[in-house]
Amino acid sequence: DESASTEDSESASTLALFDGDEGGLELDERRALVVLLKNRFVTSESHPKEWKTIVASHHAIARRLNDLFLELKLDAKCEVAYKRPVTSDTGGRDFPTLVHDTIWQREETALLVFLRVRARNDEVRGELLSRVSEAEMLEYLRENRPESATNQVSDDRRADRAINALKSAGLLMKTDEDGEFRISAAI
Repeated sequence: DESASTEDSESASTLALFDGDEGGLELDERRALVVLLKNRFVTSESHPKEWKTIVASHHAIARRLNDLFLELKLDAKCEVAYKRPVTSDTGGRDFPTLVHDTIWQREETALLVFLRVRARNDEVRGELLSRVSEAEMLEYLRENRPESATNQVSDDRRADRAINALKSAGLLMKTDEDGEFRISAAI
């Protein structure tokens, strides 16, 4: 059947990158989508090329994420993009998700709050980059421990792990100064 063959060749992707490829995104859009799927967030600083592609092609990338029950969120002011699971408008339908929820420990949660307040206050003062020292974070955690916390050695270890977890998550970035970090705009 010649008409079916013509129709198949017309619907075949002109963006094919490998044999059997039926994708509809350009190479740079696919790369940006993969980076977004692999990371909690993408910033203009952490992935500048992918950030630019996500902004330029946000509708196409959002469509691909929607196919996976995810939605694209862009914060142009902070230059952060992230994905999150979609929710039903009626609340009656659960959609499967590829996103794993991370449960932050008490110290990590306290640090997240501290860093967000710090970053917001710096922003209000007009500072472009927000910095924090490891000593300040440790002091904050010590001052905000519950009264029932009596094992200071164990608590200090948890505080160190919390700082390392936020560094690993890309929310704290090393600076040239020892023991000082820059707070990511993704906070």
